Amino acid sequence: MVPTAKKELRKLVSDTTVEIYEELTPQLIHLINETKNNRSLTEAQKQDEILLHMVGYVKSCTNEIIIEVLSEILGLEDEKA
Repeated sequence: MVPTAKKELRKLVSDTTVEIYEELTPQLIHLINETKNNRSLTEAQKQDEILLHMVGYVKSCTNEIIIEVLSEILGLEDEKA
């Protein structure tokens, strides 16, 4: 769907955002659990690592949202391997 109004673009971005965040959440949870169970880190180090995981998660989600929305608008296809 190529949006022709801001409302349509907003819906496309919102729908894509929900999809991407849900898709990438299991990876974040896995990283957080690994960090929490890492006995070689102090509690402060664990919190720092978790913060880095969260920042990376938001960055990854943002990049994927931009790519997906632009691909939809421009009619781009995935590359064939």
